[in-house]
Amino acid sequence: MLGVARRRLGSGCVLGQLMQALRPAAAASATARTYSAAAKEMTVREALNSALDEEMSADSSVFLMGEEVGEYQGAYKISKGLLDKYGPDRVLDTPITEAGFTGIGVGAAYQGLRPVVEFMTFNFSMQAIDHIINSAAKSNYMSAGQINVPIVFRGPNGAAAGVGAQHSQCYAAWYAHVPGLKVLTPYSAEDARGLLKAAIRDPDPVVFLENELLYGESFPVSAEVLDSSFCLPIGKAKIEREGKDVTITAFSKMVGYALQAAEILSKEGISAEVINLRSIRPLDRATINASVRKTNRLVTLEEGFPQHGVGAEICMSVVEDSFEYLDAPVERIAGADVPMPYAANLERMAVPQVEDIVRAAKRACYRAVPMAATA
Repeated sequence: MLGVARRRLGSGCVLGQLMQALRPAAAASATARTYSAAAKEMTVREALNSALDEEMSADSSVFLMGEEVGEYQGAYKISKGLLDKYGPDRVLDTPITEAGFTGIGVGAAYQGLRPVVEFMTFNFSMQAIDHIINSAAKSNYMSAGQINVPIVFRGPNGAAAGVGAQHSQCYAAWYAHVPGLKVLTPYSAEDARGLLKAAIRDPDPVVFLENELLYGESFPVSAEVLDSSFCLPIGKAKIEREGKDVTITAFSKMVGYALQAAEILSKEGISAEVINLRSIRPLDRATINASVRKTNRLVTLEEGFPQHGVGAEICMSVVEDSFEYLDAPVERIAGADVPMPYAANLERMAVPQVEDIVRAAKRACYRAVPMAATA
Protein backbone atom coordinates (compact mmCIF):
# COMPACT_ATOMS: atom_id res chain seq x y z
CA MET A 1 0.00 0.00 0.00
CA LEU A 2 2.78 2.44 0.93
CA GLY A 3 4.60 1.61 -2.30
CA VAL A 4 1.51 2.50 -4.31
CA ALA A 5 1.11 5.74 -2.38
CA ARG A 6 4.74 6.66 -2.96
CA ARG A 7 4.48 6.09 -6.70
CA ARG A 8 1.32 8.20 -6.93
CA LEU A 9 1.99 10.89 -4.34
CA GLY A 10 5.73 10.99 -3.77
CA SER A 11 7.63 9.56 -0.80
CA GLY A 12 7.84 12.90 0.99
CA CYS A 13 4.08 13.46 1.30
CA VAL A 14 2.35 13.61 4.65
CA LEU A 15 0.08 10.70 3.72
CA GLY A 16 3.07 8.48 2.96
CA GLN A 17 4.75 9.42 6.22
CA LEU A 18 1.60 8.73 8.22
CA MET A 19 1.12 5.35 6.57
CA GLN A 20 4.75 4.50 7.28
CA ALA A 21 4.18 5.35 10.95
CA LEU A 22 1.16 3.08 11.10
CA ARG A 23 3.05 0.03 9.80
CA PRO A 24 3.05 -2.95 12.16
CA ALA A 25 6.38 -3.63 13.81
CA ALA A 26 6.52 -7.11 12.35
CA ALA A 27 4.31 -9.24 10.17
CA ALA A 28 2.87 -12.22 12.04
CA SER A 29 2.59 -15.56 10.33
CA ALA A 30 -0.98 -16.38 9.29
CA THR A 31 -2.73 -19.58 8.44
CA ALA A 32 -3.51 -19.77 4.72
CA ARG A 33 -7.13 -19.90 3.67
CA THR A 34 -8.20 -23.35 2.61
CA TYR A 35 -11.50 -23.04 0.80
CA SER A 36 -12.70 -25.84 -1.40
CA ALA A 37 -13.64 -24.82 -4.92
CA ALA A 38 -16.49 -27.32 -4.72
CA ALA A 39 -17.87 -26.03 -1.40
CA LYS A 40 -21.64 -25.55 -1.36
CA GLU A 41 -21.80 -23.67 1.92
CA MET A 42 -19.90 -20.64 3.15
CA THR A 43 -19.95 -18.65 6.37
CA VAL A 44 -20.43 -14.89 6.27
CA ARG A 45 -16.91 -14.56 7.70
CA GLU A 46 -15.47 -16.59 4.82
CA ALA A 47 -17.53 -14.62 2.29
CA LEU A 48 -16.17 -11.29 3.54
CA ASN A 49 -12.62 -12.61 3.70
CA SER A 50 -12.72 -14.02 0.17
CA ALA A 51 -14.24 -10.81 -1.23
CA LEU A 52 -11.48 -8.72 0.35
CA ASP A 53 -8.82 -11.14 -0.88
CA GLU A 54 -10.06 -11.19 -4.46
CA GLU A 55 -10.50 -7.42 -4.72
CA MET A 56 -7.05 -6.77 -3.23
CA SER A 57 -5.58 -9.26 -5.68
CA ALA A 58 -7.37 -7.69 -8.66
CA ASP A 59 -6.60 -4.04 -7.80
CA SER A 60 -3.34 -2.90 -6.17
CA SER A 61 -4.98 0.37 -5.06
CA VAL A 62 -7.23 -1.52 -2.61
CA PHE A 63 -5.90 -1.70 0.94
CA LEU A 64 -7.27 -2.50 4.40
CA MET A 65 -6.70 -0.50 7.57
CA GLY A 66 -8.03 -0.61 11.10
CA GLU A 67 -7.40 -1.84 14.59
CA GLU A 68 -5.99 -5.40 14.78
CA VAL A 69 -6.68 -6.15 11.10
CA GLY A 70 -3.11 -7.34 10.49
CA GLU A 71 -1.13 -9.27 13.07
CA TYR A 72 -4.24 -10.36 14.99
CA GLN A 73 -6.00 -11.07 11.64
CA GLY A 74 -9.04 -9.04 12.60
CA ALA A 75 -11.03 -8.86 15.81
CA TYR A 76 -13.51 -11.27 14.16
CA LYS A 77 -10.92 -12.91 11.84
CA ILE A 78 -12.38 -11.27 8.73
CA SER A 79 -8.88 -10.38 7.52
CA LYS A 80 -7.38 -13.81 8.24
CA GLY A 81 -4.38 -14.47 6.03
CA LEU A 82 -4.36 -11.07 4.31
CA LEU A 83 -1.31 -9.63 6.10
CA ASP A 84 0.70 -12.73 5.22
CA LYS A 85 -0.36 -12.49 1.58
CA TYR A 86 -0.24 -8.73 0.93
CA GLY A 87 2.14 -7.45 3.58
CA PRO A 88 2.02 -4.50 5.99
CA ASP A 89 1.91 -1.90 3.19
CA ARG A 90 -1.62 -2.99 2.27
CA VAL A 91 -2.91 -4.40 5.57
CA LEU A 92 -2.28 -1.66 8.10
CA ASP A 93 -2.66 -2.08 11.84
CA THR A 94 -3.62 1.30 13.28
CA PRO A 95 -3.58 2.80 16.76
CA ILE A 96 -6.86 3.11 18.65
CA THR A 97 -7.75 6.40 16.99
CA GLU A 98 -10.76 6.14 14.71
CA ALA A 99 -10.72 9.85 13.86
CA GLY A 100 -7.07 9.58 12.84
CA PHE A 101 -7.06 6.53 10.62
CA THR A 102 -10.45 7.33 9.07
CA GLY A 103 -9.12 10.74 8.05
CA ILE A 104 -6.04 9.09 6.54
CA GLY A 105 -8.30 6.70 4.63
CA VAL A 106 -10.42 9.53 3.22
CA GLY A 107 -7.27 11.39 2.19
CA ALA A 108 -5.98 8.30 0.41
CA ALA A 109 -9.30 7.97 -1.42
CA TYR A 110 -8.99 11.61 -2.55
CA GLN A 111 -5.78 10.57 -4.30
CA GLY A 112 -7.28 7.61 -6.14
CA LEU A 113 -6.57 4.75 -3.76
CA ARG A 114 -9.39 2.47 -2.54
CA PRO A 115 -9.22 2.14 1.24
CA VAL A 116 -11.32 -0.32 3.22
CA VAL A 117 -11.56 1.09 6.73
CA GLU A 118 -12.58 -1.42 9.40
CA PHE A 119 -14.22 -0.34 12.63
CA MET A 120 -14.03 -2.94 15.38
CA THR A 121 -17.66 -2.00 15.94
CA PHE A 122 -19.66 0.72 14.21
CA ASN A 123 -20.30 2.28 17.59
CA PHE A 124 -16.67 3.46 17.37
CA SER A 125 -17.40 5.15 14.04
CA MET A 126 -18.92 7.98 16.08
CA GLN A 127 -15.33 9.04 16.79
CA ALA A 128 -14.85 9.41 13.02
CA ILE A 129 -18.29 10.58 11.92
CA ASP A 130 -17.02 14.00 10.83
CA HIS A 131 -14.67 12.39 8.30
CA ILE A 132 -17.37 9.97 7.10
CA ILE A 133 -20.01 12.64 6.54
CA ASN A 134 -18.23 15.97 6.03
CA SER A 135 -15.04 14.74 4.36
CA ALA A 136 -16.21 11.65 2.43
CA ALA A 137 -19.94 11.98 1.72
CA LYS A 138 -20.00 15.63 0.64
CA SER A 139 -16.79 16.02 -1.36
CA ASN A 140 -18.13 14.85 -4.72
CA TYR A 141 -21.01 17.33 -4.58
CA MET A 142 -18.95 20.21 -3.18
CA SER A 143 -16.29 19.73 -5.85
CA ALA A 144 -18.89 19.69 -8.66
CA GLY A 145 -17.98 16.08 -9.43
CA GLN A 146 -14.22 16.64 -9.59
CA ILE A 147 -13.42 14.54 -6.53
CA ASN A 148 -14.49 10.93 -6.10
CA VAL A 149 -14.07 9.24 -2.75
CA PRO A 150 -13.93 5.47 -3.36
CA ILE A 151 -13.79 4.27 0.24
CA VAL A 152 -15.57 1.55 2.25
CA PHE A 153 -16.29 1.86 5.96
CA ARG A 154 -17.09 -1.62 7.25
CA GLY A 155 -17.53 -3.53 10.52
CA PRO A 156 -20.12 -5.08 12.83
CA ASN A 157 -23.30 -3.08 13.45
CA GLY A 158 -26.28 -3.45 15.77
CA ALA A 159 -26.88 -5.53 18.85
CA ALA A 160 -24.57 -8.42 19.69
CA ALA A 161 -25.06 -9.98 23.13
CA GLY A 162 -24.40 -8.54 26.55
CA VAL A 163 -22.30 -5.57 25.45
CA GLY A 164 -24.51 -2.80 26.82
CA ALA A 165 -25.93 0.44 25.47
CA GLN A 166 -22.72 1.92 24.04
CA HIS A 167 -21.88 -1.09 21.86
CA SER A 168 -25.31 -2.20 20.63
CA GLN A 169 -26.61 0.54 18.35
CA CYS A 170 -27.82 0.08 14.77
CA TYR A 171 -26.47 2.81 12.50
CA ALA A 172 -28.47 1.99 9.36
CA ALA A 173 -30.84 4.95 9.73
CA TRP A 174 -28.06 7.25 10.98
CA TYR A 175 -25.94 6.94 7.85
CA ALA A 176 -28.84 6.41 5.43
CA HIS A 177 -29.93 9.94 6.33
CA VAL A 178 -26.86 11.41 4.58
CA PRO A 179 -26.78 12.30 0.86
CA GLY A 180 -23.55 11.12 -0.74
CA LEU A 181 -23.29 7.88 1.24
CA LYS A 182 -24.41 4.42 0.16
CA VAL A 183 -25.44 2.11 2.99
CA LEU A 184 -25.38 -1.68 2.55
CA THR A 185 -26.60 -4.32 5.01
CA PRO A 186 -25.73 -7.93 4.08
CA TYR A 187 -27.57 -10.90 5.55
CA SER A 188 -26.27 -14.07 3.89
CA ALA A 189 -22.88 -15.20 2.57
CA GLU A 190 -24.08 -14.33 -0.93
CA ASP A 191 -24.97 -10.82 0.24
CA ALA A 192 -21.68 -10.35 2.07
CA ARG A 193 -19.54 -11.49 -0.83
CA GLY A 194 -21.43 -9.77 -3.64
CA LEU A 195 -22.14 -6.50 -1.85
CA LEU A 196 -18.61 -6.05 -0.44
CA LYS A 197 -17.17 -6.48 -3.93
CA ALA A 198 -19.64 -3.91 -5.23
CA ALA A 199 -18.78 -1.53 -2.40
CA ILE A 200 -15.02 -1.73 -3.04
CA ARG A 201 -15.50 -1.13 -6.77
CA ASP A 202 -17.91 1.77 -6.28
CA PRO A 203 -16.59 5.31 -6.91
CA ASP A 204 -18.43 6.73 -3.89
CA PRO A 205 -18.16 6.21 -0.11
CA VAL A 206 -20.01 3.13 1.13
CA VAL A 207 -21.01 2.32 4.71
CA PHE A 208 -21.03 -1.47 4.97
CA LEU A 209 -22.94 -2.66 8.04
CA GLU A 210 -22.23 -6.27 9.03
CA ASN A 211 -23.56 -8.17 12.04
CA GLU A 212 -21.31 -9.88 14.57
CA LEU A 213 -23.79 -12.68 15.26
CA LEU A 214 -23.94 -13.58 11.56
CA TYR A 215 -20.18 -14.03 11.01
CA GLY A 216 -20.25 -17.72 11.91
CA GLU A 217 -23.54 -18.51 10.15
CA SER A 218 -23.29 -20.78 7.09
CA PHE A 219 -25.35 -20.29 3.95
CA PRO A 220 -25.60 -22.26 0.71
CA VAL A 221 -23.80 -20.61 -2.19
CA SER A 222 -23.89 -21.36 -5.90
CA ALA A 223 -20.99 -21.68 -8.30
CA GLU A 224 -21.90 -18.23 -9.59
CA VAL A 225 -21.43 -16.71 -6.13
CA LEU A 226 -18.04 -18.38 -5.78
CA ASP A 227 -16.82 -16.97 -9.09
CA SER A 228 -14.30 -14.14 -8.67
CA SER A 229 -16.33 -11.93 -11.02
CA PHE A 230 -19.48 -12.21 -8.88
CA CYS A 231 -20.91 -8.86 -7.78
CA LEU A 232 -24.35 -7.72 -6.61
CA PRO A 233 -25.98 -4.47 -7.73
CA ILE A 234 -26.19 -1.72 -5.14
CA GLY A 235 -29.75 -0.56 -4.52
CA LYS A 236 -31.50 -3.82 -5.38
CA ALA A 237 -33.43 -5.84 -2.79
CA LYS A 238 -33.93 -9.61 -2.88
CA ILE A 239 -37.19 -11.47 -2.35
CA GLU A 240 -36.03 -14.24 -0.01
CA ARG A 241 -39.46 -15.90 0.16
CA GLU A 242 -42.47 -15.25 -2.03
CA GLY A 243 -45.94 -14.84 -0.54
CA LYS A 244 -49.33 -13.38 -1.25
CA ASP A 245 -50.88 -12.28 2.07
CA VAL A 246 -48.42 -9.90 3.73
CA THR A 247 -45.05 -8.29 2.92
CA ILE A 248 -42.26 -8.29 5.53
CA THR A 249 -39.24 -6.06 4.90
CA ALA A 250 -36.04 -6.65 6.85
CA PHE A 251 -32.27 -6.29 6.66
CA SER A 252 -29.18 -7.86 8.19
CA LYS A 253 -29.87 -10.33 11.04
CA MET A 254 -33.57 -9.51 11.06
CA VAL A 255 -33.98 -11.22 7.66
CA GLY A 256 -33.40 -14.56 9.37
CA TYR A 257 -36.01 -13.70 11.99
CA ALA A 258 -38.47 -12.73 9.26
CA LEU A 259 -37.93 -16.05 7.48
CA GLN A 260 -38.55 -17.96 10.72
CA ALA A 261 -41.72 -15.98 11.28
CA ALA A 262 -42.86 -16.65 7.71
CA GLU A 263 -42.46 -20.38 8.27
CA ILE A 264 -44.58 -20.22 11.43
CA LEU A 265 -47.21 -18.12 9.65
CA SER A 266 -47.39 -20.59 6.77
CA LYS A 267 -48.55 -23.29 9.17
CA GLU A 268 -51.46 -21.03 10.11
CA GLY A 269 -52.46 -20.33 6.54
CA ILE A 270 -50.74 -16.96 6.10
CA SER A 271 -48.41 -16.62 3.13
CA ALA A 272 -45.73 -14.02 3.93
CA GLU A 273 -43.38 -12.47 1.38
CA VAL A 274 -39.97 -11.66 2.89
CA ILE A 275 -37.86 -8.92 1.31
CA ASN A 276 -34.16 -8.72 2.16
CA LEU A 277 -33.45 -5.03 1.60
CA ARG A 278 -29.68 -5.47 1.18
CA SER A 279 -29.33 -1.74 0.46
CA ILE A 280 -30.72 0.95 2.78
CA ARG A 281 -29.46 3.84 0.69
CA PRO A 282 -30.34 3.70 -2.13
CA LEU A 283 -33.57 1.94 -1.13
CA ASP A 284 -35.27 -0.39 -3.60
CA ARG A 285 -38.66 1.29 -3.44
CA ALA A 286 -39.85 -0.40 -6.63
CA THR A 287 -39.51 -3.93 -5.22
CA ILE A 288 -41.14 -2.95 -1.93
CA ASN A 289 -44.11 -1.25 -3.59
CA ALA A 290 -44.58 -4.05 -6.12
CA SER A 291 -44.78 -6.54 -3.27
CA VAL A 292 -47.25 -4.43 -1.28
CA ARG A 293 -49.45 -4.03 -4.34
CA LYS A 294 -49.57 -7.82 -4.49
CA THR A 295 -50.05 -8.63 -0.78
CA ASN A 296 -51.91 -5.44 0.26
CA ARG A 297 -50.25 -5.52 3.68
CA LEU A 298 -46.87 -4.47 5.08
CA VAL A 299 -44.79 -5.23 8.15
CA THR A 300 -41.44 -3.42 8.46
CA LEU A 301 -38.74 -4.94 10.65
CA GLU A 302 -35.50 -3.47 12.02
CA GLU A 303 -33.52 -3.68 15.25
CA GLY A 304 -32.71 0.03 15.45
CA PHE A 305 -34.65 2.70 17.29
CA PRO A 306 -38.17 3.31 15.93
CA GLN A 307 -38.19 7.10 15.63
CA HIS A 308 -37.00 8.31 12.20
CA GLY A 309 -36.01 4.73 11.38
CA VAL A 310 -35.73 2.69 8.20
CA GLY A 311 -39.25 1.34 8.72
CA ALA A 312 -40.63 4.86 8.86
CA GLU A 313 -39.05 5.66 5.49
CA ILE A 314 -40.43 2.47 3.94
CA CYS A 315 -43.89 3.23 5.33
CA MET A 316 -43.80 6.71 3.81
CA SER A 317 -42.71 5.31 0.45
CA VAL A 318 -45.68 2.95 0.42
CA VAL A 319 -48.07 5.70 1.52
CA GLU A 320 -46.83 7.92 -1.31
CA ASP A 321 -46.86 5.28 -4.05
CA SER A 322 -49.24 2.48 -3.04
CA PHE A 323 -51.61 3.79 -0.39
CA GLU A 324 -54.73 2.73 -2.30
CA TYR A 325 -53.49 -0.87 -2.33
CA LEU A 326 -53.28 -1.19 1.47
CA ASP A 327 -55.98 -3.29 3.13
CA ALA A 328 -54.62 -2.76 6.67
CA PRO A 329 -52.49 -0.27 8.58
CA VAL A 330 -48.73 -0.73 8.19
CA GLU A 331 -47.15 -2.57 11.12
CA ARG A 332 -43.72 -1.35 12.25
CA ILE A 333 -41.44 -3.51 14.39
CA ALA A 334 -38.24 -1.97 15.79
CA GLY A 335 -36.00 -2.03 18.81
CA ALA A 336 -37.29 -0.53 22.02
CA ASP A 337 -36.95 3.25 22.27
CA VAL A 338 -34.45 2.99 25.12
CA PRO A 339 -30.68 2.56 25.42
CA MET A 340 -29.86 -1.14 25.20
CA PRO A 341 -30.12 -2.77 28.67
CA TYR A 342 -27.23 -4.91 29.88
CA ALA A 343 -29.31 -7.55 31.69
CA ALA A 344 -29.96 -10.49 29.35
CA ASN A 345 -33.70 -10.68 30.01
CA LEU A 346 -34.17 -6.96 29.38
CA GLU A 347 -31.91 -7.06 26.33
CA ARG A 348 -34.14 -9.69 24.76
CA MET A 349 -37.17 -7.49 25.36
CA ALA A 350 -35.43 -4.53 23.71
CA VAL A 351 -34.70 -6.35 20.42
CA PRO A 352 -37.39 -7.65 18.02
CA GLN A 353 -38.10 -11.37 18.34
CA VAL A 354 -39.71 -13.88 15.98
CA GLU A 355 -42.93 -13.90 17.99
CA ASP A 356 -43.21 -10.11 17.57
CA ILE A 357 -43.15 -10.53 13.80
CA VAL A 358 -45.74 -13.29 13.88
CA ARG A 359 -48.11 -11.17 16.00
CA ALA A 360 -47.67 -8.13 13.74
CA ALA A 361 -48.34 -10.14 10.58
CA LYS A 362 -51.47 -11.60 12.14
CA ARG A 363 -52.69 -8.14 13.06
CA ALA A 364 -52.12 -6.98 9.49
CA CYS A 365 -54.12 -9.96 8.24
CA TYR A 366 -56.85 -9.45 10.87
CA ARG A 367 -56.01 -12.83 12.36
CA ALA A 368 -55.02 -11.61 15.82
CA VAL A 369 -57.02 -12.87 18.78
CA PRO A 370 -59.02 -9.97 20.31
CA MET A 371 -58.02 -9.03 23.84
CA ALA A 372 -61.57 -9.71 25.10
CA ALA A 373 -61.38 -13.29 23.87
CA THR A 374 -58.36 -13.99 26.06
CA ALA A 375 -59.86 -12.52 29.25
